[in-house]
Amino acid sequence: MEGPSLEVNLPKTHEEGKLYVVDSLNNLNKLNVCPDGSQHVLNEEENTDDGAGDNTSGSNIRNQRVFFVTFILTLIVSLALVSFVIFLIIQTRNKLDQISSRLIAETKNIEELKKMHNTILKHLNQSGIQE
Repeated sequence: MEGPSLEVNLPKTHEEGKLYVVDSLNNLNKLNVCPDGSQHVLNEEENTDDGAGDNTSGSNIRNQRVFFVTFILTLIVSLALVSFVIFLIIQTRNKLDQISSRLIAETKNIEELKKMHNTILKHLNQSGIQE
């Protein structure tokens, strides 16, 4: 079952480019020679080679899984950080409310003390006790 061989004049390119073109031509030739049902056999044979053939679909799936897991972990960490920031904002607001209410209470106390001081001074001035 030999199909027609593909002969292509390769222009002068770098070694990687030549290897890529030759590998692409080999894959194209395998597609032309083998029927659809036996293509998975060739793929399994390529996987059992001594690393000569790259299984790009497997590495793509692995890369997609790694990307997906990294993306999910990033989302979880981001959610945790945002939750922590919101918690700190709420705590800070509560503390500011407490401090504000204390300041208002102290301001009222100071005003009352000023009134009492003025009343005492008026009483002393009216009673005629002077220094």
